[in-house]
Amino acid sequence: MVATPPHHRLNPAKLPLSKWTAVHPRDREKHFLVVELLRDEDDHIVAVELQAVLSRHSRRLPWRALQDARHWRMGWQ
Repeated sequence: MVATPPHHRLNPAKLPLSKWTAVHPRDREKHFLVVELLRDEDDHIVAVELQAVLSRHSRRLPWRALQDARHWRMGWQ
């Protein structure tokens, strides 16, 4: 039997300005804010833009990637 990875339950409508901590930080970028929701032509949320608090560097990823507790934690920890 294959174990399923841990995940967070998320409501995509509550993602704007939510706070996230990277489990494995890169380039000292650990804490992030969701600064934008990216939608498809049917107005469904498909991705988020995260901005690093320290460097202000932005990155985009599928919003469901935030559900993976192996990579992201809710809040700043």
